[in-house]
Amino acid sequence: MRIVASSSYLPQSRITNRELAKKFNVEEEYIEKRTGIKQRYYAKEEKVEEMALKAVTKLVHKMQLKTEEIGAIIVATTSTNKLMPGISNYIQKELHITKCICLDILAGCSGYINALDIAQMYIDTQKIKKVIVVGVEKLSEYTNSEDIGTAIILADGAGATLLEEGENNKYISNIEAIEDRNDILKCNTNGKIEMDGLAIYKYAVTETVKNINELLQKSNEKLENIKYIVPHQSNLKIIKAIASKLKIEENKMYTNIQNIGNTFCASIPIALEEMEEKGMLQKGNKIILIGYGAGLNTGSILIEI
Repeated sequence: MRIVASSSYLPQSRITNRELAKKFNVEEEYIEKRTGIKQRYYAKEEKVEEMALKAVTKLVHKMQLKTEEIGAIIVATTSTNKLMPGISNYIQKELHITKCICLDILAGCSGYINALDIAQMYIDTQKIKKVIVVGVEKLSEYTNSEDIGTAIILADGAGATLLEEGENNKYISNIEAIEDRNDILKCNTNGKIEMDGLAIYKYAVTETVKNINELLQKSNEKLENIKYIVPHQSNLKIIKAIASKLKIEENKMYTNIQNIGNTFCASIPIALEEMEEKGMLQKGNKIILIGYGAGLNTGSILIEI
């Protein structure tokens, strides 16, 4: 399987640290130092499925893709506000795709990684040729506006990736769920997101490094041969700590959380589009995508561009 292209959509409402600092009576520097975030985006009127559709429509136009070529739509989210029909079905209907596989998955912040792995299996068995994987979140709807621990971090956005069969492109995944302390990040139906920041930090730094090292061992690959690691944009302190434990330069870990915020499932595909636009992804490059979060779900994928 290979990544053909990615696209993204961000809402119009930009929320700066100045606004949140005033609300919580703290300094702007406090927010940036704690999270690495300078701004984030909120969807005021748009529904989560509308943001997903905008990211997919942008991708379809960008690649001049005929909708009948799309064999599957897989959506990863934690923000769905209805049980059925799924966001994937909504996209299918709006794009007038007569027949395709539609699937929504719930796997916390690592959902996009899980969705990519499902797409790879569909392609590998030659059941379908092209898959669109979507990560989308409207976390502002599930954020307790009075809780500084979540309000300064969480954000809204959508990303979509087109995948197809590759020509001997390397693809290795290492996906797992960890049962211990799965209550450190949670959200009940119609509730608000709750997180234990310190516990999440310890889990994220420890388990991601372990997972990546296992992935490298499985793929018989060395870290120095990896062009970039694209992590879930959780918190800049976490990402820097992961880089430190892996003993790599921080610029090998791609980050955009500074200007986007933490968008859970949408964070990796949004980052991939930025990297494409900057010319950072060249044919033959090997990159690692790593997702981690609620569940506790952790997963990494080594893929050759």
